[in-house]
Amino acid sequence: MRIHTLDLGFLGVPGLIAAYLVESGGEYALIETGPGSTLETLRSAIRDAGVDESVIKKVFVTHIHLDHAGAAGWWAQIGATIYCHPNAARHLIDPSKLMASARMVYGDQTDALWGCMLPAPAGLVIPLQDEERVKFGDVEVVAWNTPGHARHHHAFVIGDVCFTGDVAGARLENNHYISVTAAPPQFDPDAYIHSVDRLAAAGFKSLYLTHYGRVDDVEWHLATYRARINEVYARVAADYRSGVSEEDNRRRYAADEHEIAMRAGGDEALWQKCESANLTAMCADGVRLFCEKGR
Repeated sequence: MRIHTLDLGFLGVPGLIAAYLVESGGEYALIETGPGSTLETLRSAIRDAGVDESVIKKVFVTHIHLDHAGAAGWWAQIGATIYCHPNAARHLIDPSKLMASARMVYGDQTDALWGCMLPAPAGLVIPLQDEERVKFGDVEVVAWNTPGHARHHHAFVIGDVCFTGDVAGARLENNHYISVTAAPPQFDPDAYIHSVDRLAAAGFKSLYLTHYGRVDDVEWHLATYRARINEVYARVAADYRSGVSEEDNRRRYAADEHEIAMRAGGDEALWQKCESANLTAMCADGVRLFCEKGR
C-alpha cells in the first residue's frame, strides 16, 4: 500500500487541509475530498501523483463538514462511490441544509471559502456501520464510529494506520501544539474521550490527520489530545458556570490557546495557520454549546 498526502492549499496556505490518495493492488481510493473550493487543486495533485482521476472509484469521507466532504458530490457525479457514516448519507445526497447552515455562519464569504457542494446520486452513497469493511486492492478499509467532534464521524483504518478526520485533533507542521477540533453543534467530551481511547488501544503505527499530515508519535499524540479535550471542556464549563458571556468566552479561549501554542514551541506564523485550520472562536462556541445543553 502506498499513501500520497495531497495538500489542498486551502486559502492559498500550505499544510491546512489534506486529502489522501491510497494505492493498493493497482486500485486507487481517496480519503477526504476537502471543500469544493479546492477541488481543482485536488485534481491537479492527483495528476501530479501520476494518477488519472477516472480510475478513482472509491471515496471515503470521515464526516460531512465542508472542509472534509465538500467536494464529495463532484466525485460521485463522475461515478465514484462515496462511503460515509450512516448519519451523513442524506446530507451528501441533498447538501442544501449544509450549505444553508454555512451561509448563516459565513455569509458572503461562503462561496470563496467552501465553494459549491454538489448533490451525490443516492445510488453511489454507501453508509457504513461501525467496523464494516470495504475491500480495496490488497487491503480492507474498516470504518470506525468515532463520535465526539461530530456524531456522524468515522475514522478509517487500514492495517496499522488510521485516517482520523477530526477525531484526533488538528496538529500543524508536526508541532507539539494540538488544537481541539470542537466546532458546533455536536462537540461531546465524553464521546470524544471514548473515541480517542479506542484509537489509543489499537496501537496504530501512524495516524493521518486531515489537519494535517502523518503523525508517527501516536502514543504521545493521543495521550496529549485526550488531556486537551478534558482541559478545554473544564475551562469553558467553569467560565460558563461563572456567567462569562459568549464574546468573552471566545476571547478567553483564544488567549488561552495562544499561550498553550507558544509554550509548545509555536510562533505567530504557526498560530495564524492554526486559526485558519481550526478557528478558536468557533471551537469556543462548540464547547459552550455543549455546556448550555447539559450532559
